[in-house]
Amino acid sequence: MNINLKGRSLELYFIDGRPDGMLTAEVFNWTGHVLMTPRTQITAALARKETKFTGVYLLLGEQDGEPKAYIGEGEDISDRIRNHDTRKDWWSSAVLVTSTSNSLNKAHVKYLEARLIEEARTINRISLDNGTTPTRPGLSEAAQANMESFLDYLMMVLPALRVDMFIKNTRENDRPLASISPTKNSVVFELNSQYAGIQAAAFLQDGDFVVEKGSLTRGSWVGQGSEGTTYGRLYAELVKTGVIVPQGQNRVFVESYAFKSPSAAAAVVTGRPANGTIEWKVKGQGKTYKDWEADQLALQSASSPA
Repeated sequence: MNINLKGRSLELYFIDGRPDGMLTAEVFNWTGHVLMTPRTQITAALARKETKFTGVYLLLGEQDGEPKAYIGEGEDISDRIRNHDTRKDWWSSAVLVTSTSNSLNKAHVKYLEARLIEEARTINRISLDNGTTPTRPGLSEAAQANMESFLDYLMMVLPALRVDMFIKNTRENDRPLASISPTKNSVVFELNSQYAGIQAAAFLQDGDFVVEKGSLTRGSWVGQGSEGTTYGRLYAELVKTGVIVPQGQNRVFVESYAFKSPSAAAAVVTGRPANGTIEWKVKGQGKTYKDWEADQLALQSASSPA
């Protein structure tokens, strides 16, 4: 799925004025319409006219302490969700995706459902309650292109609503770790510990801190008492999804992976809570990420007009 990274304007409307209540999301020049609602407001949500439209929907929640989701479609999605309300007790919120003019038909939404399930299972960040991955219906070349464009917009909107099950943090990279070196336009950071068997390299890309494929981490989470923290859960998620796999007494990144901060990356590499701004060093210099960042800010300030 290719998302065009141009600037976009997303309009969120909080229906009852509460940030944790029902909301709608629309993007200028996109025909799609998203309604997100907590289960506690499902009766009020299904009274809205757009819920009678043809569309796809996501049920989100937890079961046995693990996040879970269900993806479905319907010609009147309110009927489908009323049915789920009596048969599924684990979900706590719903996302209903339709078009503003009710222009989606049954073939369109079956295609969207199949593609969403494919993406969710490929990324594998969350367990699906769907039994199988449905086959894509036969659409004309033009209709298929339209639905892929619809999905591109939807994949931008959902993360803004904190639905992150379709965010792919792995990155394509076949370079061997030993060959990675700084260039004129990029800086490579490293985190090494001979004692722990850690050898990791990373770089900045599009605002993410990307740890390179082939980087070695600790073989298990050693931060006692911090297993339930954000970083402890992230380490467990990467083990579960097969991003870091056993290699001797350690683990190795089998794919490059984008973190939101140097500290998140350092925590996974070291297997404990970590201050990544200090533990990551510029390769070949020994300068910490923190000092490197301060240098960049100073250079920017010096080059800015008075």
